Amino acid sequence: MRAVVQRVSSAKLTVEGKLIGAIGKGLAVYLGVGRGDGEVQAQKTAKKIAALRIFSDDAGKMNLSAGDVGGEILLISQFTLYGDCTHGNRPSFTAAEAPAAANALYERVAELLCGYGLTVKTGVFGADMHIEQANDGPVTILLDFS
Repeated sequence: MRAVVQRVSSAKLTVEGKLIGAIGKGLAVYLGVGRGDGEVQAQKTAKKIAALRIFSDDAGKMNLSAGDVGGEILLISQFTLYGDCTHGNRPSFTAAEAPAAANALYERVAELLCGYGLTVKTGVFGADMHIEQANDGPVTILLDFS
């Protein structure tokens, strides 16, 4: 499982012009599920996202988690995180999990994040989504629990 975690001051996701989810301060999380990922990877990913201390404390140090600052999560499925461009210029996505299994794990990560007390908004799995976000910092963290 791979995730790109970005600290944002706001983010919104639309599908076909319809607002699906919007957050204020928090994290935009792009989540890719790899072949063979399961419950272990889902739990590790959710735990790490919930615990990431990438928000500033009163001293200006990155020392607070999304939960500490009342931040929200916009969780976006993104199989392209498993794009392999080592051979040629057209990515291969054979390392990405099949859609049904990937969607189940995507939903599981959302559920686990909610279990950590976080407000989670999700996209529409497999849809052509449009995301607008105001990156804060910018702060971008890559997670890989493959």
